[in-house]
Amino acid sequence: MNPSRRGARLRPPSEPGWTTAAQVQAELARLADPAQAAVLSRFFKTGPGEYAEGDRFRGLKTPQVRATVKRAEALPLAEIARLVESLWHEDRATGLLLAVRRFERAKALAVRRELFDFYLAAAKAGRINNWDLVDITAPQIVGGWLRERPERVRTLDRLARSALLWERRIAVLATLHFIRCREYGDTVRLATRLRDDPHDLMHKAVGWMLREVGKRDRSALDAFLTEHAARMPRTMLRYAIEKHSAAERVRWRARR
Repeated sequence: MNPSRRGARLRPPSEPGWTTAAQVQAELARLADPAQAAVLSRFFKTGPGEYAEGDRFRGLKTPQVRATVKRAEALPLAEIARLVESLWHEDRATGLLLAVRRFERAKALAVRRELFDFYLAAAKAGRINNWDLVDITAPQIVGGWLRERPERVRTLDRLARSALLWERRIAVLATLHFIRCREYGDTVRLATRLRDDPHDLMHKAVGWMLREVGKRDRSALDAFLTEHAARMPRTMLRYAIEKHSAAERVRWRARR
């Protein structure tokens, strides 16, 4: 077709992909917004004594990070690891999302296993150190690997017993993959184990996963609530019953 014809549009040349962590980090640095970074630092609780103390933000928005991921699909795992080891939150998010993308596209079990091991090692090393990093990756990688593995229960229970907040959250969020497959046993078991967890971020995570169970099987959620509502933290209960009617929410809260 003649591009000079009315209505015709020339397609811009595709942007080249990146193959090194340094290239990705240069782009993330170019997109940095100090004002947004200040907002994110407050939102994600990076101050002294807070749960993400010392974390550093460049100030990128989620669409910017995901657009960067698309151009960095060719990064080898060693370069992804460099991103995950970065002091910058958005660098780690980019690296972890690249790991998710590679995991979901991998056909070889050896590759998926390598990415699963890589992910848990990053968590143990404190690289997955905020709730957003867990929530956008744990269901896909941890849940995706463990669903049909004999070590499923053992691994989830080990993570749920961890002294590290983020490993406990990974355990719970991993079950979102199972929930989407209409398998609820692990979520209910971990919710029982973690009902008395001291951290508010775990109350939110457990309540959220229970709500996801209830969206698919209301009787399973209500059975859990019948046994545990009286002792559930307020936040956990509030998240779990969010989809109940107003009258039902009043009734469940009255059990506390």
